[in-house]
Amino acid sequence: MDSMRATEQSDEALVERTRKGDTEAFSELVRRHGQTVYNLSLRFMRNASLAEDMAQEAFLKAYQKIGKFRGDSRFSTWLYRIACNVCLSELQKRKRRGELSLMYEAGPAALSAAAADPSEEAELIRRCVAQLPRRYAEAITLYYLRECSYDEVAEIMEVPEGTLKTWLHRARRQLRDIVKRELRYDDAL
Repeated sequence: MDSMRATEQSDEALVERTRKGDTEAFSELVRRHGQTVYNLSLRFMRNASLAEDMAQEAFLKAYQKIGKFRGDSRFSTWLYRIACNVCLSELQKRKRRGELSLMYEAGPAALSAAAADPSEEAELIRRCVAQLPRRYAEAITLYYLRECSYDEVAEIMEVPEGTLKTWLHRARRQLRDIVKRELRYDDAL
């Protein structure tokens, strides 16, 4: 009966129940948002196992900080911001340890495969996105890959919508240059 009641409640009601110690309410939030948080993590990490770890870490942080959720935004927006921060922190750690280049390097073999097989084009674009400055890569990922609206992305990134539009414009321009450079490199092989 209690789990049936949880599935019918809004996220905000489940948050309130979670604050009062109801773990079943938080479990329902995880069920509702688990796949989306995983998909978002996968876009950042580009590795299924790392994405699972990051999604779990995001939910753990959300559970620990649920008392700080003010309700100024939707719970999902707040949760996605946590997931983005968890992923970006992990990427920064990996970059400092020198592991990032192994995940994102677009070597000659990868570029040749992308040119020969159109299904590899999306992966080439993802690798190019990884070369963008952090905030631009995050904006592109949320807007184009996660398909969030401008206002959702602006809320998640905690910037005004006008700033977001400027960042997306600059990101697209830089991404176009990166892709051209990568494809020219492929042509030279």
